[in-house]
Amino acid sequence: MEDALKDFMHFLTVEKGLAKNTIVSYERDLKSYIRFLVHVEQLTDLNAVRRGNIVAFLSGLKQEEKSSKTIARHIASIRSFHQFLLREKQTEHDPSVHIDTPQKERTLPKVLSMEEVEALLDAPKGTDGFGLRDQAMLELMYATGMRVSELISLDVSDVHGTMGFVRCVGKGSKERIIPIGKTALAAIDRYLDKGRPLLANPKKSCDALFLNHHGGRLSRQGFWKILKGLALKANIEKELTPHTLRHSFATHLLMNGADLRSVQEMLGHADISTTQIYTHITNTRLKDVYTKFHPRA
Repeated sequence: MEDALKDFMHFLTVEKGLAKNTIVSYERDLKSYIRFLVHVEQLTDLNAVRRGNIVAFLSGLKQEEKSSKTIARHIASIRSFHQFLLREKQTEHDPSVHIDTPQKERTLPKVLSMEEVEALLDAPKGTDGFGLRDQAMLELMYATGMRVSELISLDVSDVHGTMGFVRCVGKGSKERIIPIGKTALAAIDRYLDKGRPLLANPKKSCDALFLNHHGGRLSRQGFWKILKGLALKANIEKELTPHTLRHSFATHLLMNGADLRSVQEMLGHADISTTQIYTHITNTRLKDVYTKFHPRA
């Protein structure tokens, strides 16, 4: 079974060209699935897997109180895996054919208010390399709605200051061009001029736009730690993740009159239905304002 999983991971990486985080997610889901087949269902051959074995695995996830979103992701991973095995003639049937995907709970993303964004963007202090870097990162993230993985993957050459845009490579290695406002551009210019040279390691060259204290590329974990520290400084009590700025970017654009199609393009969503979640947020906020201020609400 381990060999079959390795073949599938190779397929996703080389032939499908999926993003690293997506591949890691597939591998994590399928490893837990295979462990269940071997240790609980006592199976040694993937061709022996039946629908009942998969249902038993999913029932275990429900008993662990996994969300419907997590269970749906596991089903998608299992389905893709068995389809691959059948296509490659490693098995003779696909036991996942009649497995139903649970209805996903529709939860609205958490966003910051305009005032909270202002407080967060003002939190980085100092003119040292770290202060200038942190301010440039937050300004750029809020100005573009980038994912944190896209932000830390940027090279210096990806920012085109005179043209006012940044080149970004997103999910599935898809490239997109996102405009940057004057405030974010000014913060990036200050960082490149006075901050980044202080962080760069003279003994090794690094093309990364945002550097860590070793002069190498900043990691997701590094950004997460920085964001948590700045949220404390800004006295933001809401649960704050790197994705919160992305949600706030999209919501604030729509609240100020941007069209959905443009927001979809800037976010890099393949399907506009993914972007439509933000219209629900803006409608909810409008309803709250109406209820609070209309005399006959």
